[in-house]
Amino acid sequence: MTTLNDNPKWILEGALLTSDVPLSVMALRDCLDKRYSKAEVLQFLAQLQQDWNGRALELREVAEGLWRFQSVPAMREVLRRLHPEEAPKYSRTVMETLAVIAYRQPVTRGDIEKIRGVSVNPNAIKTLLDRNWIEVIGRRETVGRPELLATTRQFLVDLGLNSLQDLPSIGPEEEPPMEAFELFEGQAQSEAQQSNRIGDRSVLHALDEEHARLENMIRPLDFGDDNAEEKPSEQ
Repeated sequence: MTTLNDNPKWILEGALLTSDVPLSVMALRDCLDKRYSKAEVLQFLAQLQQDWNGRALELREVAEGLWRFQSVPAMREVLRRLHPEEAPKYSRTVMETLAVIAYRQPVTRGDIEKIRGVSVNPNAIKTLLDRNWIEVIGRRETVGRPELLATTRQFLVDLGLNSLQDLPSIGPEEEPPMEAFELFEGQAQSEAQQSNRIGDRSVLHALDEEHARLENMIRPLDFGDDNAEEKPSEQ
């Protein structure tokens, strides 16, 4: 008779299905008393992915090294009927601010204002900081040394993304010239390897179609309403 010790995949499956948080390969190795190498654990995980292929749950790698089971997109409507409570709605201000940071990071508040054309709402930044989707990673070496904002690993985990390269495309098929996005002298050259940049407000309009999808991916957490009126940024 096969036991758990005879089948490491069963142990990994049980650990992942019962964990409230995504697990790293190192944590999964600990579940197996480190009897297997990292490469072997990754092989087991790949096998588990195949075992669950076509079912209501799938095994996914998120945040570049964390693993978890999550429902497949086809289950969303079923789960919505089972749990009819609404997920919190984030304002357009919050979603646009998050999108600018995600696609253009690292950015300062001044960068966000220049892209969106309005002053940065402090409540939007606070909401994203409290949600642990963004963080301050340093300061730009310029006048005033403004803080640089970037997304966190928790942002990837909550949206079920493995890396920023998995972000949905929101721009046109052909990306506008890099010069169109330059916020300060020399930025285009320093960010030559980045992709999926947000341009002017005409590009930001494409965010409307992404709001519903992003909100469906967000795990419920209430931060209240963001009703503060925004003012156009000073030129």
